[in-house]
Amino acid sequence: MEDFIGLVAVVMVFSIPLTAIWTTHLRKSQKVKLIIVKDEIELEKLKYNNFLLETEKMRMDLQHKQANLLESSDPLVLNLQKSAQQEAKTISS
Repeated sequence: MEDFIGLVAVVMVFSIPLTAIWTTHLRKSQKVKLIIVKDEIELEKLKYNNFLLETEKMRMDLQHKQANLLESSDPLVLNLQKSAQQEAKTISS
């Protein structure tokens, strides 16, 4: 019984520092995870902003190309425009 009490005392003495070490490790790992999550959120924000910029750029390019086509004096483009207008008239009739 006395050996058991001595064993319990030794285990208690060593378990306190081990618990402190383990708790410190968990706190540090949680801080690292927090930093990683913050970086991932920032990356997603940058990706979203980049997507918006690229979409706006493509929209502007498309509008520019459409304006150039409408102002074109190319006979093929003019024929396409006339046929599209005729189709629209026949559909609406």
